[in-house]
Amino acid sequence: MKVKRTASAAFAVELESDEELRSEHRTNLQFNALRLPTDETVPLHTTLLVTLQGPGGGQAFVRGTVVAQLPDGIALAIEGNPDEIVARLTETQREGEEQTTQSSWDRMRGLSQMEKLLLAVKADRSERAILAQDNDPRVLLSLLRNPRLTVDEVVRVAKSSFLNYQIADVIGKTAQWMSSLDVRLALIHNAKTPPAMALRILPTLPELEVRTIARGGMNMALKQAAIKQLQAKR
Repeated sequence: MKVKRTASAAFAVELESDEELRSEHRTNLQFNALRLPTDETVPLHTTLLVTLQGPGGGQAFVRGTVVAQLPDGIALAIEGNPDEIVARLTETQREGEEQTTQSSWDRMRGLSQMEKLLLAVKADRSERAILAQDNDPRVLLSLLRNPRLTVDEVVRVAKSSFLNYQIADVIGKTAQWMSSLDVRLALIHNAKTPPAMALRILPTLPELEVRTIARGGMNMALKQAAIKQLQAKR
């Protein structure tokens, strides 16, 4: 996240990736809060105008009140609907992706399955978005070998109904991907994830997620493990 003071009572904030935007929404925005990492000092109760920019260029303008000076920034209570703010931040990106994806889709319709396997390891983002929906697990496995694959794309693969043991194993053995809560959640909520892997993921989740699993109608062994984990903390 890049933060710059643009006026005495205004800041510009650039969210640099989809994952960063999702993380900020999960931890702050959905609670009508915003954390500005900055060395600037702003008095409590000051009203600020913040220009937010998403990773694809979408913008949202929010008004916020300083509620705390943090060791590494400023905490704001912001006005507005959090979901509408996120929608505005992703709007431009979605429009551009839809146009590019349609062009890629037209180009890729005639590819054989072998050509898709070869393309997956070097595909660009719009091509990867299409390949991630392929019903051949071999294509998904090849996609995971693409060096340009981002964490949000790994989340899509982890959520796929065509996930199999090999795909889950590759994801599970890649520390960079498994450090992402979104990836771990995608795996544990996918019925195709091997039970042993789901049980290994469970202790790494926040308590709120463990409670959701304990209440949900998921795999019984996983549900019982979640209940035991919560009981052990009492």
